[in-house]
Amino acid sequence: MPIDSKLLEILRCPVTKQPLSMLTNEQLNMINSKIDAGTVHYADGSKVESKLEEGLITDNGTLVYRIDSDIPIMLQDQSIPMIEVES
Repeated sequence: MPIDSKLLEILRCPVTKQPLSMLTNEQLNMINSKIDAGTVHYADGSKVESKLEEGLITDNGTLVYRIDSDIPIMLQDQSIPMIEVES
């Protein structure tokens, strides 16, 4: 279920303070394929073990936050740097 639009309007990245938007299907598929390949790590260095069902991305496209059971996980250590996905 998509995140409530009113919540999305007020959420900000705890690191960059930028607004967030939902990952597109294309972005989600790209990230999940890299997770399957075992090449994606959280900001704290731990490996991302499970695919994302949904996610939020910063406006500048540098950080992704997963959404689990309709709850955004907005912890800096649990963010996914897009450089992990794009490399």
